[in-house]
Amino acid sequence: MAMIKRPFVIGNWKMNLTLVRGIEFAKLLKDSLHGKDGIMCGVCPPFIFLKEICKILEDSNVCVAAQNIHSEKYGAYTGEVSALMIKEVGCTHVLIGHSERRHIFHEDDSFINAKIKTALSVNLKPIFCVGEMLDEREAGRTKDVIRNQLVRGLRDVRADQLKEIVIAYEPVWAIGTGKTALPEQADEVHSFIRNTITNEYDKNLAKSIYILYGGSVKPENAKELTDQSEIDGLLVGGASILFESFLKIIEVVSKG
Repeated sequence: MAMIKRPFVIGNWKMNLTLVRGIEFAKLLKDSLHGKDGIMCGVCPPFIFLKEICKILEDSNVCVAAQNIHSEKYGAYTGEVSALMIKEVGCTHVLIGHSERRHIFHEDDSFINAKIKTALSVNLKPIFCVGEMLDEREAGRTKDVIRNQLVRGLRDVRADQLKEIVIAYEPVWAIGTGKTALPEQADEVHSFIRNTITNEYDKNLAKSIYILYGGSVKPENAKELTDQSEIDGLLVGGASILFESFLKIIEVVSKG
């Protein structure tokens, strides 16, 4: 690691598991990580599980993040969930701008920016996701895409607020495909993200923020990825819904 940081590994369950399995998973994770302070860990359960999972993980060293929020705190938005609701049940973090929200649900940078500011206003820590699609990478546009997503997503976010944000780089072509960016490829983009933050804010702030990698992370590649100088942790998808594989990722990353 470029700085002395505890690695941060967070699992996104997406639309998977049942409440019974989620509760079992949370209890096992809490017990397995008890007293281990060399790593930060979290899970992102479906909305309907959040209250129960938060209750189990309260006073543990495992944080709970929601997978999404609406940009408004309340109102006539049938089927949506607000930052205030997420905060009330015990979440500390929230995923914002995940590639599936961008590309399946067509969320644009302006909407994502509004969500980030709403999350910050109620003391939720955004995990702000950025990443390029395969055609964009093949066209040599990765850096342009990432820069635009960062600048537009962080518009009017102050430096003191940015300290509360985690950034996750997730190349869209590597999510759920079995393909993973080579560690050196991922590290290059992470370095670019940090340099962009330096240019928009300042160098010390850029060094201090967490930048995670997400995209077909598995126990077999977790250590190689986090051994890179600019990768501060992992956003894990499919491998996070099986307790054994998620714990293995945590173990190999925490050993450095």
